[in-house]
Amino acid sequence: MSLASWFRWNEPPNRISQRNPTEMVVETLMMELSWQMKQAEKQQRERENEYRKIKTGVDYGWLVSYPKQSYDISPGERLQLEDMCTKIHPSYCGPVILRFRQVVAEYEPEAQEVSRLFRSVLQEAAEKIKEEEEAKKLARQWNTKNRTSLSLTTFKSRSRISPFISDIKTISEDVERGTQPNRRVWSMPEFRNTK
Repeated sequence: MSLASWFRWNEPPNRISQRNPTEMVVETLMMELSWQMKQAEKQQRERENEYRKIKTGVDYGWLVSYPKQSYDISPGERLQLEDMCTKIHPSYCGPVILRFRQVVAEYEPEAQEVSRLFRSVLQEAAEKIKEEEEAKKLARQWNTKNRTSLSLTTFKSRSRISPFISDIKTISEDVERGTQPNRRVWSMPEFRNTK
C-alpha cells in the first residue's frame, strides 16, 4: 500500500461539488446564527461581570468558571429556521447575513432573543424575494402582452401605408396656390385600403 493512496492525494475534492446551493445556504445561515448566539452570551456575561464589579467593587471574574453548556434553540425551532433558510436564494445569503449582523449590533440582544431576530430577518428577506419575483413575473407578462397587443399584423392586412405617393398634398403646395389647407394632419402618412 503506497503512501499516496493512504492519504488519498489523487482523489479530487468532491465535497463541495456534491452539495447543492440550498444546503450550503442553510448551513451558512445556521452557522451565523450559532456564532451570533455565542457572541450574545459572551456580551451578556461581560455585562453581568461589569454589574457585579460595580455592585461589589471587587473583580472576581478570574474566579468565575462559566458552564460549558450554552444556550441553544429547541430542535423544533431549529427545524423551522432551517426551513425558512431554504427559501433564501443563494444570491441573498450575503445580504441576509449583513442585515442580521446589523440588527444584532443595533439591538444588542440576549442569547434567547437572537433566534427571534434571525427569524424576523429571514421573513423580511423572504418577503423581499417574493416581491421581486412577482415584479419580474409582471414585467415578463407585460412584455409578452405588450408585444402581441401592439402588433400591427391585423391593421397591416387591411390597409397599406403609402408615404411616398405622388398625389399626397403638402402644405407647401397649398401655400404656393394660395389656398386654405384642408383639415388633414400633415404629419401622418396616407392610408389606403388595398382591395
